[in-house]
Amino acid sequence: MSTGKRITEKLSDEALTAATGRGWAEWFARLDAWGATARTHTEIARHLVDDEGVGGWHAQSVTVGYEQERGLREVGQSGDGDWQASASRTVAAPAARVTDAFVDPELRRRWLPDGGLELRTHRPGRSLTADWEGGPSRIAVHLTPKGETKTLVGLGHLKLPDAAAVAASKEFWRDRLTALKTLLESSG
Repeated sequence: MSTGKRITEKLSDEALTAATGRGWAEWFARLDAWGATARTHTEIARHLVDDEGVGGWHAQSVTVGYEQERGLREVGQSGDGDWQASASRTVAAPAARVTDAFVDPELRRRWLPDGGLELRTHRPGRSLTADWEGGPSRIAVHLTPKGETKTLVGLGHLKLPDAAAVAASKEFWRDRLTALKTLLESSG
């Protein structure tokens, strides 16, 4: 079951060729000849960087695209087989205020009424991790200030059980981050 677009649909052949000198088909053929189907994600990415001269971000993209194309992983699945979903929103609020919205139980209930979040760690204005609904899944939130009054909120929901949970989690967190944005932007 696919939970989104494959990387080959997100990164065009033209853009990949412009960045790496090769398109998807040529990269797949080169990796097949190298025996990549028998290698780990890390080995493939390292080969692309060290032996093929591909920059880190594009090496990861080519590796994921190859793994998806060859059936080694599905969309929403990490290289080690875990399922994960992500969502993000830019919020017109400082990063410290966004942290408060996750950490302060009263404020959190205003945008995440179902609860289920048990804080593990947090670095104010930077990041936090939390168990979700008693585990085993968890969330990781990274905050990127965009000036003094805006913050990019990037949320990853990790250790999901399957592709269906990835799809449901993506929809849930998009909705909840929109509610967070509305709350913080209306309360100034």
